[in-house]
Amino acid sequence: MPNRSTDTLFQLVKSLEKSEKRNFKLYVKRNSDIKDLKVIQLFDVLDALAEYDEKLILKRAKTIRKQQLSNIKAHLYKEILDSLRLIKDEENIDIYLHEQMDHARILYNKGLYMQSLKVLDKLKESARAYQQLTFLQQALFFEKKIESLFITRSMQDRADQLALESDAVSNQLVLVNQLSNLSLQLYSWYIQHGLVRNEKDKKNLRAFLEKNLPANARVATGFYERLYYYQCQFWYAFIQQDFLQYYRYSYKWVNLFVEFPDLLKVETASYIKGMHNLMGAHFNLMNHQKLAESIKQFEHFTKQKYLQENENNRILAFQYLYTARINLYFLQGKFKKGLLLVPFLEAMLKEYQLYLDTHRVLVFYYKIACLYFGSGDNEKAIDYLNKIINRKMYLRTDLQCYARLLNLIAHYELGNFELLEYLIKSVYRFMAKMENLSKMEEEIFTFLRCSFKVGAHALKPEFEKLLTKLKKISSNPNESRALMYLDVISWLESKIHGLQVEDVIRKKYLSVRGSSK
Repeated sequence: MPNRSTDTLFQLVKSLEKSEKRNFKLYVKRNSDIKDLKVIQLFDVLDALAEYDEKLILKRAKTIRKQQLSNIKAHLYKEILDSLRLIKDEENIDIYLHEQMDHARILYNKGLYMQSLKVLDKLKESARAYQQLTFLQQALFFEKKIESLFITRSMQDRADQLALESDAVSNQLVLVNQLSNLSLQLYSWYIQHGLVRNEKDKKNLRAFLEKNLPANARVATGFYERLYYYQCQFWYAFIQQDFLQYYRYSYKWVNLFVEFPDLLKVETASYIKGMHNLMGAHFNLMNHQKLAESIKQFEHFTKQKYLQENENNRILAFQYLYTARINLYFLQGKFKKGLLLVPFLEAMLKEYQLYLDTHRVLVFYYKIACLYFGSGDNEKAIDYLNKIINRKMYLRTDLQCYARLLNLIAHYELGNFELLEYLIKSVYRFMAKMENLSKMEEEIFTFLRCSFKVGAHALKPEFEKLLTKLKKISSNPNESRALMYLDVISWLESKIHGLQVEDVIRKKYLSVRGSSK
């Protein structure tokens, strides 16, 4: 039976705002017939359901027979989209440019060629202002068609001018396409593999970038060319854990919207993603103050009306704002305070389950688990880690690996030694299969395996030995990735000094904050 996450019509109905639902009914009722009345009946039934249930739909929509349902669903889907299309959105440049192109074609079909060309001039002006290259290309193509069929202007160099404009736009589009492809491929590499694990990974990644990065990318001046170029460099730096370059290109990404302020409303989602990465860079560089400042800046931005009225942007902003807030609690050692967010996050994850991708949900689960672990509630940490471990998929294998590793440490804290013996073998096999074992993880496994045989009185020296080893290993950039997911060093220090992990991190934060004054 289709469910909420798979039935496309149900998803569309549930995404509608109250004003959009009202507009839909007014639109359908203008020319209502028997079929349209059934469409409204089906709409009302779907709107009232919490989950998609075909049997319940047929039971409640008494005038709709089972053999009719498929066709009426298709008709309802089209009617909803048509009604949404008619809602005037002054801020949406895509809709505006589409409308202008439609007007130009209507005038052309009426034989009003000069009027059509006048509309195209206006369209091109707007397309250039908002860097909408595909619309600009369409307008130029249509303009050439009119000029080739009808003598409309006295400009002797008109043909050459149109040819030059078309070539320039085509070249721009080629570069944008190449860079956007490369950015997407680098992002895909990260989703599949996580961060680089060794020199071989670094070499392969560098070779891939050099092979696919266009030679003229560094000197591009257009908004979209620069945006995708910065994204490529951002992903390359992040995957390699070069956090200074990661920060540099995140900043360039966000600052691009200062240079092109008109594009902020057009590419709002890109700006949101850029701010997310900038806040992530501050977190990885452990810059508490800059992260707090960026969160305030982002909070102010999320209150903009044009963002709040767009469901996609509102959900993206929710994800990234709360990810940043949790990260700040991590840096400040305020794990218990961070736990106050959990009920709200759970409610939002449920409300937005229709829209959130699995990768983002897993990240939230891991961060919540870390909040519980840092505050000393290992049982709750294990509950959230199991939500990741029990997913039968290999998305973000690095996250899967570190969820299992933190799960081991949480069970160790609870004294579940009988279970640990089995878990260590299982997790070791999983991580080895994923080719994810680093020297740091090897040392942690060795310690956990051997600590069963060591009396409680002798554990402190063993913790101290492991801490010394891990600090030395973490100086290698290829090994430091473990600390991005799991602050093992702070955990060891908490065991040595008899403190909670939260207290150790809080002490470090206050020390850094005091020295910076």
